[in-house]
Formats: sequence, C-alpha cells, structure tokens
Amino acid sequence: MSVRPDLHQHYVRACQDLGQPENSFIAHVLQEADKNDKIRWAKGITLKIAGNDRLVPVQRVTDDDLKVLTSVLPNTVFVTGLDLRCNVLTDAGAKHMATFLQENATLRYLNLMFNNIGTSGTELIARALHEETTVHIALMLKNNSSLVELHLCKHEMKNFGVERLCEALYENSSLRYLDLGCNKITRDGVKFLAELLKRNRTLEILDLGANRIEDDGATDLSEALALYNRTLQALSVVSNNVSGQGLVALSDAMKTNTELSYIYIWGNNFDEATCTAFSELIKTGRLKPNCTDVEPYEVDGHVHLAELSHGLRKHYYWTPSCGEVTNKDANASLAIAAVSEYL
Repeated sequence: MSVRPDLHQHYVRACQDLGQPENSFIAHVLQEADKNDKIRWAKGITLKIAGNDRLVPVQRVTDDDLKVLTSVLPNTVFVTGLDLRCNVLTDAGAKHMATFLQENATLRYLNLMFNNIGTSGTELIARALHEETTVHIALMLKNNSSLVELHLCKHEMKNFGVERLCEALYENSSLRYLDLGCNKITRDGVKFLAELLKRNRTLEILDLGANRIEDDGATDLSEALALYNRTLQALSVVSNNVSGQGLVALSDAMKTNTELSYIYIWGNNFDEATCTAFSELIKTGRLKPNCTDVEPYEVDGHVHLAELSHGLRKHYYWTPSCGEVTNKDANASLAIAAVSEYL
C-alpha cells in the first residue's frame, strides 16, 4: 500500500530510527513535495535533490543520507524520479540505491551523474536493474491468469529475484513451465523454489540448468518433491555443482513421487552412489531411458553414467532442413507442456 502525504514526517521519523541527523536540503525537497499532493498523485513527481541547485541552500547528499531517503521511498508510488546528481555519493551509496531499485517497481528516472561512484558501485546498480525486471515480471504474475510458459534463462537472476518471483507465483494458478536456466541462483534461492513447490499445484516443468544450487539446494528440492508436490513432471538440474548427496536425494524423491517422470542431471559431480541410484531407477523402470540424460554402463564391476542427448529444450532452436525432428527426447518439454501456437 502506498504512503500518502507527509513524506517529510516519514523522513524525520526514519532519521530518528536510524540515528542519522537530518539533511536540511532533503527535508526542504520533501516538504515542497508534500505541498503538491494533487499533482503528484495524478502524474507522479521527480524529487530534485541535485547538489548543484543554486536556488536554495544545498547540503550535499552523503551515503548515510541516501540510506535514510531510500528507506522512506519504497512504498511511495507517486515518486517516479530521483535527481541526485552533483552530490558526494560513493560506492556505499550505490549499494543503498541498488537495494532500493530491487524493491521499487515505480521509479522511471534516476540521475546519479557527477558523484563519486566507482566501478564497483556502478556494477551493483547495473545488477539491480536486471533484478528490477524480475520484480516487474513478478508483479505481472500475481494478476495474470493466462500465461502458461515463462522463460527467464540468461537473465542474471539472483536469489532476490527468485524470492520475488516465488512470492508472486503463490497467487498464480496458470503457469505450467518455468525456465530459470543459466542464471545466478544458489542454494539460498532454491529454498524459495522448494517452498513454492510445496504449495503450487499447476507447475509441471522446472528448468534450473546451469545455476549453482549444490547439494543443499538439491536436497531442499528433493524434500518438497518427496513429501508435498505431486504435479511437477520434469526437473532439470544440469550443471549445478551437485554431488552424490544431492543427486541421491533426488533419486530417492523419485521413488516416492510417481508424478515426477523426467529428470536431467548431467554436468554434476557423479560418485558411485549416484551412478548406482540412477542405474537402479532405470533398471526397475521407474525412470524411462528416454526421460533422462544419462545411461548406465558397467566397467570392472563399477557402474558409471554416460551422457545422452536428451533434455527439455536441447535442440529447441534447431530444425532439420527437411522432414520432421525424429529425436523428440531432446526437446521433451514440447511433449509435457506444449502450449505455443507453433506446436
């Protein structure tokens, strides 16, 4: 819910809470904004806190000042612009701004020129802007009842973005295919996905290929799949730095969850326990050979796994020069959740 007038009062209170003295220039700008209530609610406003303003006395904005200001603004939907040029902000201030950008979905204009922000601060803001698109997508998903397939691969999404996305998907009942491959999701981000799987009843395909969920992330997913979820049909954890502990946990989940039929694990760290576990799944018929990307073989009494050219979308952007695609196991997602008009 948006914060209606009294920006200045909110600022004063935030300064007290954070033990930070008020910046007289910021206080003046917020007081002026409070006077223009009708204009700001109709069109939105830009807070002009430029350090080179010659019309009023200026106290240039520091990193600590910005920390207080950004704590006031996340819920103020009418603030659509921030002009902070010509102040004394450094990389520490850029970090505060990056955090704000990840939480805010209404800011359209930001000017930080002629500050003392270096390379690391600029990178923080750039990464936050990538995450901001995820926040916008998450807001859309809360109210969208028609989208069934969403691909966010190579989006530089991190754990914060996953958390926002999962929060939105709690209220979504249409999405069937979620592709989060080739991002920067770690075991901490997977915790949110595991909680989502415990409650979600529509998602059928989850692609986490080429992230870094490791054993802890795989174990969290396994628990959700073994004990709670009965709608997910396909999971890809290809190239996620998962070793025996996590991979065996996933194989155990398949023994109790009969709905999960497709699993792709190549590119992780296979030990003998992993090879034996997946070999048994295949030999017993629980996991069909065309529904995974590994094939067991034996050398000197030891089981190993070889790679198969199978996957959810392995050849998605390739088509033969003539005839139809014969190896449908390389694009298994098309058979599980074929939703586009092309299909």
